[in-house]
Amino acid sequence: MAWVAAMQLLLLSSAARASITFGVDMSSSPRLSLAEAAGGGTGDYDDDVSGAGGEGDKGAQLIAGSPIVAGAMNSRLKALTSSFARSIGKQLDYCIKDTETEWNKAFDFSKDTSFLTNCMKETKGDLEQRVCTAAEMRFYFESLLDSGDNGETNYVRPNLNCNFSSWIDGCEPGWACRAGDDQKIDLQNAKDIPYRALKCQSCCPGFFCPHGLTCMIPCPLGAYCPRSDLNISTGICDPYNYQPPPGNPNHTCGAADIWADVVTADDIFCPPGFYCPSTIQKLPCSSGYYCRKGSTSQTRCYKKSSCPPNSATQDITIFGALLVVASCLVLLIIYNFSGQILTNREKRQAKSREAAARHARETAQARERWKSAKDVAKKAGVGLQSQLSRTFSRNRKQSSGQAAQSPGPSKVGDAGRKKSNLTDMMRSLEDNPDSDEGFNVEVGDKALKKPTGKQMHTRSQIFKYAYGQIEKEKAMQQENHNMTFSGVISMAKDHDVTARPAIEIAFKDLTLSLKGSKKKLLWSVSGKLSPGRVAAVMGPSGAGKTTFLSAIAGKATGCETSGLVLINGKIEPIRGYKKIIGFVPQDDIVHGNLTVEENLWFNARCRLSADMSKADKVLVVERVIESLGLQAIRDSLVGTVEQRGISGGQRKRVNVGLEMVMEPSVLILDEPTSGLDSASSLLLLRALRREALEGVNISMVVHQPSYTLYRMFDDLILLAKGGMTVYHGPVKKVEEYFAGLGIVVPERVNPPDYYIDILEGIVKPNLNPGVSVKDLPIRWMVHNGYDVPRDMLQSNSDSESSSRGSTGHASSHDDAGPSIVSVLLGNVKDILVQKKDEYDYNKTSQDLSNRNTPGILRQYRYFLGRCGKQRLREARIQGVDYLILCLAGICLGTLAKVSDETFGALGYTYTVIAVSLLCKIGALRSFTLDRINYWRERASGMSSLAYFMSKDTIDHFNTVVKPIVYLSMFYFFNNPRSSIWENYVVLLALVYCVTGIGYTFAIFFQPSSAQLWSALLPVVLTLIATQQKNTIFADLCYTKWALEAFVIANAQNYSGVWLITRCGSLVRSGYNIEHEILCIGVLIANGIVFRCVAFFCMVTFQKH
Repeated sequence: MAWVAAMQLLLLSSAARASITFGVDMSSSPRLSLAEAAGGGTGDYDDDVSGAGGEGDKGAQLIAGSPIVAGAMNSRLKALTSSFARSIGKQLDYCIKDTETEWNKAFDFSKDTSFLTNCMKETKGDLEQRVCTAAEMRFYFESLLDSGDNGETNYVRPNLNCNFSSWIDGCEPGWACRAGDDQKIDLQNAKDIPYRALKCQSCCPGFFCPHGLTCMIPCPLGAYCPRSDLNISTGICDPYNYQPPPGNPNHTCGAADIWADVVTADDIFCPPGFYCPSTIQKLPCSSGYYCRKGSTSQTRCYKKSSCPPNSATQDITIFGALLVVASCLVLLIIYNFSGQILTNREKRQAKSREAAARHARETAQARERWKSAKDVAKKAGVGLQSQLSRTFSRNRKQSSGQAAQSPGPSKVGDAGRKKSNLTDMMRSLEDNPDSDEGFNVEVGDKALKKPTGKQMHTRSQIFKYAYGQIEKEKAMQQENHNMTFSGVISMAKDHDVTARPAIEIAFKDLTLSLKGSKKKLLWSVSGKLSPGRVAAVMGPSGAGKTTFLSAIAGKATGCETSGLVLINGKIEPIRGYKKIIGFVPQDDIVHGNLTVEENLWFNARCRLSADMSKADKVLVVERVIESLGLQAIRDSLVGTVEQRGISGGQRKRVNVGLEMVMEPSVLILDEPTSGLDSASSLLLLRALRREALEGVNISMVVHQPSYTLYRMFDDLILLAKGGMTVYHGPVKKVEEYFAGLGIVVPERVNPPDYYIDILEGIVKPNLNPGVSVKDLPIRWMVHNGYDVPRDMLQSNSDSESSSRGSTGHASSHDDAGPSIVSVLLGNVKDILVQKKDEYDYNKTSQDLSNRNTPGILRQYRYFLGRCGKQRLREARIQGVDYLILCLAGICLGTLAKVSDETFGALGYTYTVIAVSLLCKIGALRSFTLDRINYWRERASGMSSLAYFMSKDTIDHFNTVVKPIVYLSMFYFFNNPRSSIWENYVVLLALVYCVTGIGYTFAIFFQPSSAQLWSALLPVVLTLIATQQKNTIFADLCYTKWALEAFVIANAQNYSGVWLITRCGSLVRSGYNIEHEILCIGVLIANGIVFRCVAFFCMVTFQKH
């Protein structure tokens, strides 16, 4: 019979190789068991047949112990698990991404088939009759999932072999039986459970036999499934947790009985500190390696990390400690040297600027010396000419007679001589004494001429050009005696003034009233504001001075406007000219973390014409700095509440300079002299007078000007309470007009103060008969031939009658006013209408200014540069943010260790909350601090999109760096199984998402409310996401997607014996392993959506 066994072995090995190579399904063809092949088809194994001592048994054992047969059996098991995976794959698609790959990781025993060889020897070749089919494996796992919900994980449902009427030894845990030889066992059959009740014995090592099934299932890779030993003291089969059936002494302890999640039963998991290359072999972890629970191989530790023998994890806290030290050093460097980059750059610019200014001063001094020498030479030349005329008078007559006799012209030797360089220099200076460089010096045949503004590119050339022009203007002003009339004429002739479009604003019967409450703010105001003149708007408090200027500038929102406003005689919207209209608000709205020059230069670049050269823009900025007296503080930070900067008066002048640098045609100022001393006010008004010389239409609200300032205004607009005009005309004629009404200004009293005291009721003058203070607006309208509205006459008569009436009459009319509800509704309506008007004003309208300002992309570049400077100066605050993130990473990484049961869900939950909170608080600063500045810049025509995109672009640096800062601490202290790159991608998407949410809070809410929402929202959404699983509310929470992405990234690294644990954890959490990319996409989409919402709120909602 030996030769028969050899032939069978040869055929079987050939068939096994063919099945492996070509994928032939051997189970589909008729086959004999190994015992039958070796024993010539003898009968079944039963308890009466010993099976020992025969040649057939020896042949069967020889074949069963062959590695080739074991390899063939391994192929059968792979085909079995593949079939089972296909049948159950759809049910487990939430936890298994690639079914074939995952099951091969769990059941590919090709590296070590020794347990199969041993089992085949032990079962004498009938292993295939004992292995569970796909139907039995499916039945086990379905029972496991169903019983897990009931808390009974060690029992399966009754079946064909184990039920209430039939319970054999093979039904006990750790035992199995074989099927009969007449049964055709198809391992890939996923529908029918075969009958197994023969030759029951303990389960082979490397397999587990569930309680309630009579078949064996191979233990997955990463498991350790030896045969158990009976613990006499406890009666438990160690290392498993089951007992042999009582009353049956022949029933010994078997092998493993269950494969479930690690929480329910971790008996078969390869213990930490060991690795199991096969399911029957357990080896200790070597030094320099670490072995996590369920490992099949050793993992090398990082260099310098602590990994003694039997290490379960590598101790990499030393890397975290080193990173903490390195981070502290970097933060200290940032904290102490963050301003050096900009400071060094400013020093280089200052040196170049000072050199150019020194060159311009020296050139101006040389020009003055040359003029003085030329004047002396002219005087000496006049005296010499008179002497020569007397001495050579006779020769002149003689030479004239000789000339008459000679027919041809006589050639004098010196007449054809070329002009010398000195002659050219003298005549050049005489023709153009006010040139920028003084004179041109010829060297050989080349003249070093000063290039024009468009030809300049270097910094020194630009500054020389600018300071040359400024020195020229200084000399002209000094010669013209402080802007006298002759000086004005001289400047108009000698100075090339930039051509600005002249705008005349005329208004007739201009009336403004609130749309809800119908309260009148301005009442029938008529007049005009002319270019080239400076008008002062004065009046008592509540007279509507600021409202009047806002109406002129088109900024009066929430009001009903009646009357006419003409622009250069045409009915045109004033908002169409907003690019050339400068409006200086009452509050000093200036960027405190920028220098004076940076504030002015940014406004000049964004609001001047894009066609203007850089040199000309620098000239405009330098001229404004010079005229406002800001040279000494040009490189000083304006300052904020936390950081001290320039003084209040200097800040006021910078506030005015922001509008002067854009060369407006109309300049409107709201109380620009408030808070300034007399010298600063005089300096400011002189600068405005110079702007008026260039045709700028200037009007300003002034409180209590000195007499000197008062005389520098061209026109005066005096308003009474209620927004009615008392006087609108030249300053020179105001006293004459009021004198005609009987109002004479006493000596040593400032006229505007006296008139305002009269309108306020503080002073009661001796008016002409029939004239009262309340009649002054009507008197002015009658004086100019304006139509007086009937309601104004009626109101005036009512006020007079009420003042003459008794107290009883006054009290009788108290109840006739509007109700509280109507007033409240009117106020609400005013607010809503105001918001609509603000949006209509700021939205894109037809541009009538003909000024081609920089487009969105160029403005984006300008905004990007400004925002970058602000971030560099706020580097200390950023450093504090990074330090807090480091501390949060250390604390959470140390306290919330990764748990294999939940794949680190607890630590990741804390991570989502902490990172969301800290990054939102940091994002609030991007828009909260600059909100008022944005409103001013937007009203002047700057691009809102460029502003928003520049802020977001700069914040991308934090979006990229903050996850690195946090993970550098959290990852090395927590040491999860997922890679640092997988964690970084999720954290990057999370930071991007929460930054967009922070933008929305910063723009929509007030700062205190925004901070409260930023702190509460992550906690609330995390509770909803973890408690309300698989609901629409959880899907709307970004924290759910972030936590799911973290858990999935970590769970993917648990394979083999961890499959059931992975599936159980994911199904409890409601996560799907296929949603990894979806989670990242949802977080990024949330970030984009919230940024769009933030931008919409920014351009729609505006504080009044």
